[in-house]
Amino acid sequence: MESVISGCETEADDDSESVITNERYQYIGNLIAKCLHKKNSGMTVSDKIDRVVTNRWLALPIFAAVMFIVYYVSVSWLGTIVTDWTNDTLFGSIVQPAVGGWLTAVGAAEWLNSLIVDGIIGGVGAVLGFVPQMFILFFFLSILEDCGYMARVAFIMDRIFRKFGLSGKSFIPLLIASGCGVPGIMASRTIENEKDRKMTIMVTTFIPCGAKLPLIALVGGAFFPGSPWVAPAMYFMGIVMVIVSGVILKKTRLFVGDPAPFVMELPQYHIPGAKGVLIHMWERGKAFIIKAGTVIFVACGLIWFLSNFSWSLQMVEQSESILAAIGHVIAPVFIPLGFGTWQAAVTTVSGLVAKENLVGTFGVLYGLADAAEDNPAMIGEFAALFTTVSAMSFMVFNLLCAPCFAAIGAIKREMGGWKWTLIALGYQTGLAYVMAFMINQIGSVLVLGQRFSIGTAIAVLLFAGILYLLFRSYKPKSGHALNGARAGA
Repeated sequence: MESVISGCETEADDDSESVITNERYQYIGNLIAKCLHKKNSGMTVSDKIDRVVTNRWLALPIFAAVMFIVYYVSVSWLGTIVTDWTNDTLFGSIVQPAVGGWLTAVGAAEWLNSLIVDGIIGGVGAVLGFVPQMFILFFFLSILEDCGYMARVAFIMDRIFRKFGLSGKSFIPLLIASGCGVPGIMASRTIENEKDRKMTIMVTTFIPCGAKLPLIALVGGAFFPGSPWVAPAMYFMGIVMVIVSGVILKKTRLFVGDPAPFVMELPQYHIPGAKGVLIHMWERGKAFIIKAGTVIFVACGLIWFLSNFSWSLQMVEQSESILAAIGHVIAPVFIPLGFGTWQAAVTTVSGLVAKENLVGTFGVLYGLADAAEDNPAMIGEFAALFTTVSAMSFMVFNLLCAPCFAAIGAIKREMGGWKWTLIALGYQTGLAYVMAFMINQIGSVLVLGQRFSIGTAIAVLLFAGILYLLFRSYKPKSGHALNGARAGA
């Protein structure tokens, strides 16, 4: 029976589920054609467009080009223009000096002035400065979703995902996660197959959400100025990590089995409604602003306190503060990744509260409300902490590692307990560490010209190990294969 199915798949150049689904739709279409007569029997505009955008060979290049344009306009061009004004003029030249001058005029204590200007405005302002980029990105994504194109992307990705052990249904949570990981994780409920659902939850946060966009813009602008490829590359890196994870995890005992079939009705293309697009954009951006005004506000105040006071509650230099002491304990873990300073270490940990906090923490540590990629002060501080390679390692680690507390809570609810939650967090953080380690160790040799070391050798072995896990053959026990077949039926 398996040989017959394999022969049919080879002849049709597709998997059996897709072949069966296609035959069903053809039968339904032929039946309807005999019963229903339309005045205009020609192809619709949507059909003509789909012949191009869902073409077997053109679909992926078109999708890549569309996303590149979206991220280029949102992050590297129009978004940068608006964000630079927000950072440089609004917060850097107006808000921060005005508030600082007013507090000095009314005789406020030095510590209170520092808390409000360097802590609150420096942290929250650094995050809010990137709001324009986020709104522009959400605006374009809302247009793509409302016009019907993103439904086609799910159809396109199903063919690819299925070859790597994932269902096309997994793309819907990934698409939603581009706005926020929490609803993306919750959207996995639509996947009936329990194994596919859990695996989708584990990989959903690999897609950069809106909260990670400030980090991408900051690091990309500071270390790769004039390079529009950075933001799109991080988006596609997330997709690649999803596919790699699908291949590797499907060859383990926990997730073995055929992916669930994916059938969806493609809507007709239409011009997006302005009201719907704006509402969708606002709903996504509003959550970011609310978080900046609550969670980030409190977190920045706490970080300011920890970075300015010692254990004896005396105001001290940052290098002697509570935060520095904590950072020095954590920092050795990140030395192999290239960012083993206490500042980078505490910034990474603060990202667990909220990923927006990564930029906010830098703003507090250096008292910079203008945490823009073109701010000479910020670039100078970054250059002291990172090289080009270690900055890329830092960005990749924080994009792939365990998500924020809110997303962790969503993972726990959807997984049904701490066992699978810890498995998911362990896998995410482990993969992030391995990827950042390889980038730093191999990149230091290839880009910075450093000598081949033991760390480089370990990185090469890890890369070989990933290739082995990807291409190894896996033959599950008959019981597992039967359960997988039943789950995918």
